[in-house]
Amino acid sequence: MSIDIKTTKIEQRRITFDNVAEKLGEGKIPSRYQEVMYGVQQQDVFHYRPTWDPEHEVFDADRTDIKMQDFDDLTDPRHYYYGTYVIQRSKQQEAMEKNFSVVEKRGLLHAMDGDLIEKIRKVIIPFRHAEWGANNNNLFIAAYGFGTPMPIAADFQGMDRLGNAQYITRIGLILSNNDPEILDRAKSEWLDDPMWQPLRKLVEDSFVIKDWFELHLLQNFLLDGVLQPLVFQYFDDEIVKHGGASFAMVTEFFVEWFAEAVRWTDHTIKTAAGESAENQALLAGWKDKWLPEVKNAAMPLAEYIFAGRSADVIGEISNRLEARSGKIGLG
Repeated sequence: MSIDIKTTKIEQRRITFDNVAEKLGEGKIPSRYQEVMYGVQQQDVFHYRPTWDPEHEVFDADRTDIKMQDFDDLTDPRHYYYGTYVIQRSKQQEAMEKNFSVVEKRGLLHAMDGDLIEKIRKVIIPFRHAEWGANNNNLFIAAYGFGTPMPIAADFQGMDRLGNAQYITRIGLILSNNDPEILDRAKSEWLDDPMWQPLRKLVEDSFVIKDWFELHLLQNFLLDGVLQPLVFQYFDDEIVKHGGASFAMVTEFFVEWFAEAVRWTDHTIKTAAGESAENQALLAGWKDKWLPEVKNAAMPLAEYIFAGRSADVIGEISNRLEARSGKIGLG
């Protein structure tokens, strides 16, 4: 007896959801990222306007002066949604935990020269307050941004900054043998030390910016574009050159994270600038408005770290930032 087995191919009637197909076009297979990002933003059938902001709807595109035909175009080139984001950060945290464990168990930071330890204490530990400010700013963007890709990515960015602040806290506790006094001292320096006051003022000024895209450009492009290289590249290199190679083990995440975050920041600003000449002019104006203040805030740190070379270091960082500006349409 023979058995004839036949198969039947059933054509899939629906490839994706209607809201995604409306963005991509019929018949196109979306990625998982596109399925969770496109066409999700509520745009009508609201309840009532917020009593604390009656000029706007709960979700309102007019909370920024940037105009987009579709705010869902402000995508994340890393294609992070909850699953991919958590998996990536979990891998990175596992590697960092090993680094911290080796450094702490073998006392590698304490083996450094006392002057290097003091420099790290004075530069790195108070900087956790700037990271906390970045956390607040990105969560503001997440709360008031429009569309889905931008607020989601800003939320992840905000959580990253909280993680950065926690890593800095751990560095401080390793240096102090778990004495929290080092954190109290860093807070006092953030509040009172003249070296930190220009940056503290700028961070606090950023808290009252109402246009979320202006805040995105200030925090994630300008402030990070100057301070992250200054603290976690130039200062890091300076410590390593003078015998502090172990310090690079506990700051590796900052370097990897910034290189990754630049892709998102540059892509969103380039997309907005390319949308219209009006957007491009507005973004360029914001850059010209805030960049001098950012460099002014960074200069006292550079002077403490590099003394006579501070102007050259800030100049190099500024040139790199200007090169990025040119590539994304800010001139």
